[in-house]
Amino acid sequence: MSIAAAGKDADSILSGPLTARRTIQEVVYQRLSYALMTGQFDPGATLTISYLSELFGTSHMPVREALRRLTAENALETTTTGSSRVPLVTRARLDDICEARVVVERAAVERSIGNIDPPLLRALEHALADHIAAGIEGRIPIMLQKNQEFHFIIYRASGATALVQLIEALWLRFGPFLRMLSDHLEKHGGNKSEYSSHHRGMIDAIERGDRKALGDHMVEDIRTTQALLQTLCPEG
Repeated sequence: MSIAAAGKDADSILSGPLTARRTIQEVVYQRLSYALMTGQFDPGATLTISYLSELFGTSHMPVREALRRLTAENALETTTTGSSRVPLVTRARLDDICEARVVVERAAVERSIGNIDPPLLRALEHALADHIAAGIEGRIPIMLQKNQEFHFIIYRASGATALVQLIEALWLRFGPFLRMLSDHLEKHGGNKSEYSSHHRGMIDAIERGDRKALGDHMVEDIRTTQALLQTLCPEG
């Protein structure tokens, strides 16, 4: 079994009791999606039904269905043996995903600016503060989770359901690159503040009602991460 999650902070994403308010199948799908979206699995990791079933305390059926859905969404691949695998990372795949992200995420944030009320603004401030603290403390999985939380507060405020669904699909495909980023930051450290500077710029733009500046900061946030990942990715 070759599945890897990013340490103790990430384990709770997958484990824990399943809520009765949603079907077990949906909960398994949502937890696996979130784990992929926040970079909890190594590129090329095999996700076996038996392991995940044991982890969730479920039968094979809900896990099999969740893996099938994620494969249909191109978040996972099917190996020659029929197992599910996290896609490998390449520079071409990175650039393809980032170009699509720039288009749809800019569109979403520019639509959101008039819908972010004081409670949502406070939620963004809290997510940013937690993101910065996790970076300082070296808790990279938490840092990436707070990054995802920050972004999706803004995206969902757009009220554009189709755009949000497209963004979720792209983040699922971007997950292996976030895991590579996580590994790099854990091994080499570096200036983690650059990953929050554009978040602060986004909040400032929201407070000013500056739609263009909000879109610009979102694009630069994507480009900053893309530029680093380009140096880490194999060509192809």
